[in-house]
Amino acid sequence: MSARAAAAASSAPSSLILLREDKGGIAILTLNRPQARNSLSEALLEALGDALSAVAHDQTVRAVVIAANGAAFSAGHDLKELNAHRSDEDHGRAYFKHVMSLCSRVMQQIVTLPQPVIAAVHATATAAGCQLVASCDLAIASHAARFATPGVNIGLFCSTPMVALSRNVSRKHAMQMLLTGDLISAEEAARIGLVNEVVPAGEERAAALKLAAKIAGKSTLTVKIGKEAFYRQAEMPLAEAYDYASQVMVENMLARDAEEGISAFIEKRDAKWQDR
Repeated sequence: MSARAAAAASSAPSSLILLREDKGGIAILTLNRPQARNSLSEALLEALGDALSAVAHDQTVRAVVIAANGAAFSAGHDLKELNAHRSDEDHGRAYFKHVMSLCSRVMQQIVTLPQPVIAAVHATATAAGCQLVASCDLAIASHAARFATPGVNIGLFCSTPMVALSRNVSRKHAMQMLLTGDLISAEEAARIGLVNEVVPAGEERAAALKLAAKIAGKSTLTVKIGKEAFYRQAEMPLAEAYDYASQVMVENMLARDAEEGISAFIEKRDAKWQDR
């Protein structure tokens, strides 16, 4: 954890702004600012970024679940923290730029992380909180969860949340959320592709862990190759995407786990992964 993030939390686990628990190859990262509706303060963003960096280099972690404590999953940026810098000499410009860049970097860390990341959304996720859900590879939502990009209602268009949102749902659904700021239900979020599955309230974390455990049982090399290729090809023209994906398939075929997996399939036995 960086010095700034560390200074924001004491040594008592209950007061840490981000909790980490490892369980069966799954790292569970829990937002823990319930009194502030898990708003993404500078310190929390730094703590999350530090945790993701640690996970990226931890070969024992095969999947990640991001969850939250309290009445909300995340209310987005900490507006009180941001507004306090309007008294700066530059009216907050430098600080606003720093926080937006930090947030964007953390969201991109999720996308580029070798391990799949699953959001377990138990309650409301708005603005940058909705962006966090959209940035995760997969998302499980409680029936009680709600989602919105409500910046337009306070004169601050959700431009950075728009980046992740527009890469998950259709343009018209994204624009409706961005232009109205309305809350949508978990069921509507599933219908438009923002979340994968909706479960009864209180079961979202268990469902996310079950999904993470299923993924953790695969070859980590294969999952890493696939996740990276998925996001890279999505930004390419069709012919370029096929050329790139074909190259990835060739290199993947030459990997030990692909040889083992194909042999196991043909021989009707369980594969023994070595993650190479």
